[in-house]
Amino acid sequence: MSGYDPAAHDWRALRGAAMPGGLGIPWAKKAGDQWLYGLLTGPEHANPAGAVHGGVLMAFADHGLSFLAWEAAERAPCTTIQLNSHFLDAIQPGEFLELRGEVTRRTRGLVFVRGVIGARDEHN
Repeated sequence: MSGYDPAAHDWRALRGAAMPGGLGIPWAKKAGDQWLYGLLTGPEHANPAGAVHGGVLMAFADHGLSFLAWEAAERAPCTTIQLNSHFLDAIQPGEFLELRGEVTRRTRGLVFVRGVIGARDEHN
């Protein structure tokens, strides 16, 4: 398991917004005018090849980006209608996921967001 301690790096746990399926508690942190979202990973998030399962990454992306959409929609109920992904590298269990996202467009009925997930270990 990672030695990375989000609380020691000004992250706060969003205990009231747990990930579905017992995937964990997301973390949040304000960096300038941007919100960042995080998730501690562990062995329970691994796929048979030993990397964090792509489904965990997609669920985390959907969950974190929904916070941005919800705020942009003035806290009205939101539903994901499309979620696309490109996996560029494997993330190892024990790394801390960090999502940086942004609202790219808002119409009367839709909010468009995009984000990038990276990983931190105990050394960064």
